[in-house]
Amino acid sequence: MDILLKVAIAGGMIVFASWLAGKRPDLGGFIIALPITSILALVMSHIQTQNNQNTIMFAKSILVGVPISYLFFVPFFLPQVSRFGFWITFVVGVMLLLIGYFIHQYIVKIIA
Repeated sequence: MDILLKVAIAGGMIVFASWLAGKRPDLGGFIIALPITSILALVMSHIQTQNNQNTIMFAKSILVGVPISYLFFVPFFLPQVSRFGFWITFVVGVMLLLIGYFIHQYIVKIIA
């Protein structure tokens, strides 16, 4: 599949969700929470590689990664962190996500 088509599809999803978030944040958040990008990525990857084992491993990695990615949002719920404002809370979330990456890598090695 052509890279420009992939970029257009993924970009279109992000643009639509961010536009919708300005009008209806609740609906925009729900759409972003859907595994639409995972579904698109799985299909595009499989079409490109035609490798069932890689696609299955990719899906397993996504399944493990989704709950770990929630670590990013934890500081937004902690009053002692979020009182410092958006950027400090954001940086703490990114640091937790980095820790989550190593957890993800460990789990993926076990299930591989």
